[in-house]
Amino acid sequence: MIKPIQNAFKIPELRKRIIFTVLLLVVYRLGAHITLPGINDGALEAFFKQLMETNEGTGNVLALINIFSGGAFSQMTIFALGIQPYISASIIMQLLAVIVPSLEKLSKEPDGRKKITQYTRYGTVLLSIVQGVMITILLRNPGQLVGQEAGTIVDNPTIWWHALAVLTLTAGTAFVMWLGEQITERGIGQGISIIITVGIMAGFPNGVATVFRSLVQDTRFGLAQLAMLLALIVIAVSGTIFIHLSVRKIPVQYGRQIRGGKVFGGRAMHLPLRVNTAGMIPIIFAITLMTFPGVLIGMLPQDWTFVRTLATLMDPGNPTFFYLSVYALLIIGFTYFYTAVQVNPVQMAEDLQKYGGFIPGLRPGKQTADYINTTLTRITLPGALFLAAIAVIPISITSWLGVGGMVEGASVLIVVGVVLDTVSQIESYLTMRHYDGFLKDRRLKGRSRR
Repeated sequence: MIKPIQNAFKIPELRKRIIFTVLLLVVYRLGAHITLPGINDGALEAFFKQLMETNEGTGNVLALINIFSGGAFSQMTIFALGIQPYISASIIMQLLAVIVPSLEKLSKEPDGRKKITQYTRYGTVLLSIVQGVMITILLRNPGQLVGQEAGTIVDNPTIWWHALAVLTLTAGTAFVMWLGEQITERGIGQGISIIITVGIMAGFPNGVATVFRSLVQDTRFGLAQLAMLLALIVIAVSGTIFIHLSVRKIPVQYGRQIRGGKVFGGRAMHLPLRVNTAGMIPIIFAITLMTFPGVLIGMLPQDWTFVRTLATLMDPGNPTFFYLSVYALLIIGFTYFYTAVQVNPVQMAEDLQKYGGFIPGLRPGKQTADYINTTLTRITLPGALFLAAIAVIPISITSWLGVGGMVEGASVLIVVGVVLDTVSQIESYLTMRHYDGFLKDRRLKGRSRR
């Protein structure tokens, strides 16, 4: 492990990308501790504590939002909205690209993806303004959420403070979005996913402290439950690594070509199709959508019977069978959806034909594209089911143990998936420079010794 890290810093380009990524993440974490102007810190802390005790459903939803913002939401900092508006805007734009013919046509053009990305940025700013207004209203009248009298969290809630707070929150989200794009372009890994991962990891110490607090104070949580929890984490992490690295190899044959008296091609290779092409994006998207019902329910009068029923059904802290079923279906749906966005079988078939490659037994062109599409659909199903299972099962068990739920279970899976993606990208740099990487094949090393 130490040698690949040393090799990574021997490559100038990779070293610059790693340092650049680390510096931007430091800036992000610093901004997550700068509180909005005019906020009474003591009243804010008391409000969140009261919220968790008096309104369990809404409290769990806000806890979910808080952990994705790296704790910035509970401290009401300039990055309180985090990257959630960008994720929501991305989901909306990708769905519209399938529904609206003009956007679908635009997405297939050479520069179409850039325009859709620009539209996503506009949508992020718009959603940030809307959510910023909702947060400022909540901070001015916190009693409407906890269902009882509560003092204001803002020292001087004038109209100018509202405008300043909304502008600050919107600018904070836009800046976080820019950080993520810069990491993707000039750093290492997928920037938005890395920012989410860093925010989640910032809350891990509190999660560990909660577990040990339960071990000491809660008589129902003993060493047996702790061992079960640790075993569950090992199984979830192992399952995530297994499904993330699983590949279906389609044999490809390249015909021989003679150029300038030299023979090129004639090699037998394979076309790798990942079982989980979408990575951890489906879980991130699913969690984002699952927060909306809880937020909307929290705005309705809590004394209504159907509101209390919906709050029980959609409570991430005490997940019901209905809640888990919806969560699993969203993961499966987004896995297929994002795979379709990422992989274009027609383009892959055209590239094979362009470079003289073909799949044995199949004609180049449409027949090859249909075969790739069918194979991708088949292998995505077990990948999606497995991803949904390793996301849902830990929620049920940790909720039963009373040490967490959706927050902790999804957090571990997202962190593992993003780390694997980042390591794979570093691995590609090391392989191109003929260095040993993190994922090198030990069997090849053993054969070389023999």
